[in-house]
Amino acid sequence: MLNFQPPGFEQRVTETHLGIMTYYTQTVPVDNPAPTLVFLHSLGGGSSAYEWSKVYGALAADYAIIAPDLVGWGQSAHPAHSYQVEDYFKIITHLLETVLARSATGIGVAAPTGLDQPSRAIVIASSLTAGVVIRLAIQRPDLFQQLLLVSPAGNDDFGRGYRYTLPALLAGTPGLDQVVYGLGAANELAVTQFLATFLFAKADRITPETVAAYLASTLQPNAQYSALASLRGDICFDLARYMAQLTVPTRIILGAESRLNPARQGERLAALSTAVQSVQVLPDLGVLPHVEYPAVVVGLLRGYLADRLSHTAQ
Repeated sequence: MLNFQPPGFEQRVTETHLGIMTYYTQTVPVDNPAPTLVFLHSLGGGSSAYEWSKVYGALAADYAIIAPDLVGWGQSAHPAHSYQVEDYFKIITHLLETVLARSATGIGVAAPTGLDQPSRAIVIASSLTAGVVIRLAIQRPDLFQQLLLVSPAGNDDFGRGYRYTLPALLAGTPGLDQVVYGLGAANELAVTQFLATFLFAKADRITPETVAAYLASTLQPNAQYSALASLRGDICFDLARYMAQLTVPTRIILGAESRLNPARQGERLAALSTAVQSVQVLPDLGVLPHVEYPAVVVGLLRGYLADRLSHTAQ
């Protein structure tokens, strides 16, 4: 939602197989050869591009930014659809092949000439979306320069059996699923409790703006379809089965106090892939440290990006 974006950003749209996808980028192109950064939000109730806004807002002077509301979230289309992981493969591929390619030719935001093939993306993603991105990068490594991932997961990792948990079973019960969404997501109290219980390590870091942005996303017409698909486990998978196939250079950030995707699980996943160059565990932070304490993540990303450019130049 544009009213939750940093100054200097505008809203644009692109057509996907499931309808219009909104994305945000700088109003004025970045006048330097730095690559474009693509930020992808997680797939939980209230998710939208706002999740990363404090981070890409801080990087916008140095890098061209593309930050979508994925279809089903934020201000993008919300079709009454049974979302599957393949839908997100198609949506993200469209974003990289169409929007990023348009950027690379100088139409819209500044061309990410950098030192790499411009059509290959540096993708920053979180949680379940980060797991989806890992699987897509295995299928289409030609689309990616580097992955910078926060709390990557498939939500069914190491045989967790997520679909048999109580939240998944309740969300999968016709009629009851709408009640679950209405009471558990689509009101201010529910959003605040969700942030405090599942996303943040410290509830006193939750701001009124964060609550308002998440609530605005949950109240979009038909927002329940994508949220319930995630809650039911329609998009979940065992990421451990795929990690060894990853070849795209990857760095991982984990919150030490994450309740949804424990840091020890992220470290186990990372250990399965030789493509993972580093794992940084942040103390006293939850599953989305870039929402809870964005300055820390901004510093880490700046270091990773500077390191990538220096190694490529050698």
